[in-house]
Amino acid sequence: MLIDISTSSHDASDRPTPPAGRHHDDSPATEARFRRLTELEHGPEREAVRDELVAAWLPMAHRIAGRFRERGESLEDLRQVAALGLVKAVDRFDPSRGAFESYAVPTITGEVKRHFRDRMWALRVPRRVQELRNKVRVARRELTQNPGTPEPSAADIAAHTGLTEDEVGAGMEAMESFSTLSLDAELSSADDGYSLADTLGTSETSYDVVVDREAAKEGLRQLPERDRAILYMRFFEDMTQSRIADQLGISQMHVSRLISRSCAKVRDEALEQRGSRPRAGRRDTTG
Repeated sequence: MLIDISTSSHDASDRPTPPAGRHHDDSPATEARFRRLTELEHGPEREAVRDELVAAWLPMAHRIAGRFRERGESLEDLRQVAALGLVKAVDRFDPSRGAFESYAVPTITGEVKRHFRDRMWALRVPRRVQELRNKVRVARRELTQNPGTPEPSAADIAAHTGLTEDEVGAGMEAMESFSTLSLDAELSSADDGYSLADTLGTSETSYDVVVDREAAKEGLRQLPERDRAILYMRFFEDMTQSRIADQLGISQMHVSRLISRSCAKVRDEALEQRGSRPRAGRRDTTG
């Protein structure tokens, strides 16, 4: 549910004057209201006090959201996420354990960071890899902060962070996973409409047919001549089992058994050569 961030805050004239020693003017004195909140049972009065507390601290949530404004998300959405974190902080806060601001700031900040971690990645990246990405990003910034410093290598970053070079590589790859490029994106400014999709290869299904035929050759050579002839008539001349039976002077049932037995032998021979598991094959039931 969206939180109304345009009308829920009090007017500046109604906002309490912050006590001396406060670092921000968005830290209102709400200790009494928090104590009142803990004393009330669930009901309209408690909801009203809760709403007052959220409204009073909403400017602080907006300030925290503003810290993340340059990371590809709109400020309006960030404020909504921060407001959700504020509501959670108000609901979970225990006044006997200290100041609300000390509890709310990490709660709201964590909510915004979770939003980026879980919702803003174009590709789903495990949390461990996201953490590697952050370490690599910070290390690169620290190693290149002096003008004229060359781009650090994976070994430089590994030595700076204590990570292995493989971990650095995973973090650097994750840095390219935050956003994606459309397959329809044009690769040149010309009018030829050449897109990224035009550079990608496709799977050639005929390769599987070639592989299967080559795998079946040895098994077919080992079959008796009549069995090979039956398979040829059935699968290459597309004759029915009835026609094959009439041509050879045997029963259709016998033809069906010979086809099944021959196919099983060829399949077993092919799979033995590949060392793989059997695949589901087509069972011939044509009459």
